[in-house]
Amino acid sequence: MIKDLPPNVVKDIAIAVALESESVESKIWYVYLINLQNQPLENVLITSKGYGEKDGEQVKTSTLRHAFPVVDANSFKLVEPIDEQTFGLNNEYWLSYYIGREIFDKKFIFLPESIVDDNFIKLPIINKPGVMIR
Repeated sequence: MIKDLPPNVVKDIAIAVALESESVESKIWYVYLINLQNQPLENVLITSKGYGEKDGEQVKTSTLRHAFPVVDANSFKLVEPIDEQTFGLNNEYWLSYYIGREIFDKKFIFLPESIVDDNFIKLPIINKPGVMIR
């Protein structure tokens, strides 16, 4: 149960949506987990889903689950590709991981239309343009 988890604060961890490549026909986007800490993350679990309203109807995407045994210090992991058509939805990433014997957990939500050129930064460690939530 969530209420049974200790109130450990997630710091120096980010979820980012990066523009991988761009052509006249399309853009290719990927979601990354970025570990900005000086220690590795262990037993990392991420669930992702999209939800919201599109054309006046409620829409939900499938829930995807991803697991990584270790995410090294000051590194990143590719989580999944993301389709531009979902940028009008809430894109939620729920992250859980261990550092030693302590569990950490945080929900990251990219709000509708937040993944736009105006919000781009140069993503740390990945060195690509994109949008990041810490």
